[in-house]
Amino acid sequence: MNARGPHTPRRPIRELPDELISQIAAGEVVERPASVVRELVDNALDAGAREVTVKLIAGGIRAVLVEDDGHGLPAAELPLALRRHATSKIESLGDLENVATMGFRGEALAAISSVAEVSIASRCADDTQARRLDARSGEITPAARGVGTSVEVRELFFSTPARRKFLKTEATELAHCVEAVRRHALTRPDVSFAVWHEGKLVQQWRQVADQGDADARLTDVLGAEFITDSRSVSLDLGVLRITGRAGTPASARSRSDLQYVYVNGRFVRDKLIAHGVRSAYEDVLHGGRQPAYVLFIDIAPDRVDVNVHPTKIEVRFRESREVHQGVRRAVEASLADAIAPASPAVSSALQSSSAWPRPRSGFEGGTPTGAQVALSLHQATVLHAHEPDAPWGANGLRHEDAPLAPSPADAEHDPGTWPLGKAIAQIAGIYVLAENAQGLVIVDMHAAHERVVYERLKASLAASRIDAQPLLIPATFAATTAEIATAEAHADTLHTLGLEVSPLSPTVLAIRSQPSALAGGDAVELARGVLAELAEHEASSVVQRAQHEILSTMACHGAVRANRELSLEEMNALLRDMERTERADQCNHGRPTWRQITRRELDALFWRGR
Repeated sequence: MNARGPHTPRRPIRELPDELISQIAAGEVVERPASVVRELVDNALDAGAREVTVKLIAGGIRAVLVEDDGHGLPAAELPLALRRHATSKIESLGDLENVATMGFRGEALAAISSVAEVSIASRCADDTQARRLDARSGEITPAARGVGTSVEVRELFFSTPARRKFLKTEATELAHCVEAVRRHALTRPDVSFAVWHEGKLVQQWRQVADQGDADARLTDVLGAEFITDSRSVSLDLGVLRITGRAGTPASARSRSDLQYVYVNGRFVRDKLIAHGVRSAYEDVLHGGRQPAYVLFIDIAPDRVDVNVHPTKIEVRFRESREVHQGVRRAVEASLADAIAPASPAVSSALQSSSAWPRPRSGFEGGTPTGAQVALSLHQATVLHAHEPDAPWGANGLRHEDAPLAPSPADAEHDPGTWPLGKAIAQIAGIYVLAENAQGLVIVDMHAAHERVVYERLKASLAASRIDAQPLLIPATFAATTAEIATAEAHADTLHTLGLEVSPLSPTVLAIRSQPSALAGGDAVELARGVLAELAEHEASSVVQRAQHEILSTMACHGAVRANRELSLEEMNALLRDMERTERADQCNHGRPTWRQITRRELDALFWRGR
C-alpha cells in the first residue's frame, strides 16, 4: 500500500540538511563495496601511485582498505579531503572542461564517510611521520606508515541499513571488487595492483617491466588465450587515436563480459562506441554472439565530457559521429586480414597473404570510387560473372570456357606455401579437403564461396543506389507518430535503400516499393526495421548496413550450392580465392568457413607415437 494516501498532509518545501544531502550523493556514487574500491583506487592513481594494494573483509562489506605509495596528503589538508566538493584537481570551469584526472568532483570521500566509518592515514615526503584522521570524530593522531596514503572504510551502509540489505553475498561483492581493480589494471601497466581478502592474496598484477610491450598487461589480466584469439587495433586520426585488441569472430562469447573500453584512461560504458564495434562485426558474427575486445581511445579532453554521470562511467563526445566511425574503421581494419581459426602458423601465413594478388574489382587502383561505379546490384553480379580472372560465376559455377587450372599468378607460387594447402577431395558434396604444411584443412565450400562473392559485390557496389521494385498493391501498416516523422524526414535515405515509404493517413504508412533483391520478403517488417534504425542512428550507417544486408542475401543465393561436384582445379581455385579475400574465415552469417586439423591432432586420433 502507498504510504502517502489521499489524506496525507502536504509537506512544506525546505532545504535538506547537509547530512541527508551527503547520503543522497552516496546513494548515487556508492552503490556497493566495488564503488568504494573504484573511487579510492582513482584517488591513488591521481596521487601518482606505482603500487596499489586493496584489502577486503567480508567481500568489502565489513572493511575496505586501499593503500598506495603516492605523494600523500599534508596533515592540514586531511579534514578538507572529507568535505563535499573539496578537491585539488580542478579550480575553474576551464579545468572541468579539460579534466585529465580520474577524479575531479571532490565528493567521493564525503559520500563514503556519510554511509561508513572512514579513516585516512597519509604522509608526504617532507613529513617526519604520518597522520591519521578519524572521519567520525575529526581527531588527527600520529600514525605509522611510509610516504603515501591509506584509506580504511568500515561497516559500509551502517547508517543506512535499508541499503545494506540490498547487497549480495560476500563472494559476489568480492567478485565486483576484483573486477573494479581489474579495470584499472588493464589501462595502467605502469602500476602494480594487489587484492587481498581475509588475509589471502586473491589477485595480483605486477608492474610491466617493458612499457613498450602493449600486450604484456593484457596477457597478465585477460590471459594468453585472449591475445591468441584477438587482433591488434590501431588507428590514428590526429584528434582521435584508437588502440587495443579485438577478438576474432570465432572466439565470440555468449555474454558481453569481456568488453572493455577506455576513454583517456577511464573505463566507460558507451552505447555509441558499443554500436560502432558491433557494426564492425555485423557480417562476421553468428546469431547473438558477443565479441571480446579491449579498446583504448585517446582524445583531446575538451572534445569529451566526463561530467555526465555520478559514477563517471558514461561520457559524451562533442563529435559523436567522428568517434563512432573511427571505432568502426579501426575494428574493421583489424578483422580484415584472414584469420586462422586453429593454427597460429596458418594465421601468420594468411596475414602475410597480401603478397597474393587480390580479386580484381574491374577498376585499376583497388576499390572503385562512387564516381567510377554506376552499377546496380544486378549489374554488379553480371560484371563478376564475366570477369576474365574470376573463376566463379554469379550462380556459383565455374564457366565452361574458363581454364580449370589456377591463374598464372597462382602458378608463380610454390604449392607448399599455400596457407590453405592443395585440394585433395570433396566429401558429401559439402566439404573440401585440402592438405597444407600443418596437416588437414576442411572447408565448407558454400560458406567460403559466399564470403568471396559478398566481398566482391561490396567492392563493386561502392556508393551506387539499390534497385527498387514497385509493389503492385502497396503494403500498409499502422505506424506510430515517430515512424511517420522518420519516414518523412529520411525520404531520400529510404529511396537510396530501394524503399518508398509515404504517409497514407495520419496513422498509416504505405510501402510502394522495396529492394528488388528482396522481392517476396516481408516489406512491412523490413520498413519498420529500417525506420527504427534511422530514428536511432546516423542515416549513412543505416544505408551501409542495409546495403550489406541485401548484398549478403544476394551472395548467399549466388554461392556454389551443396551437393555440387567440383573438380580438383575448381576446389583449388576456391582455396586461392579465400586466401585473397578479407574476412574469409566466416561467411556473411558468422559461421566458420574452414577448420585446421594439425598433424599432431591426427596422430592423436590413431594413438601414433604412444
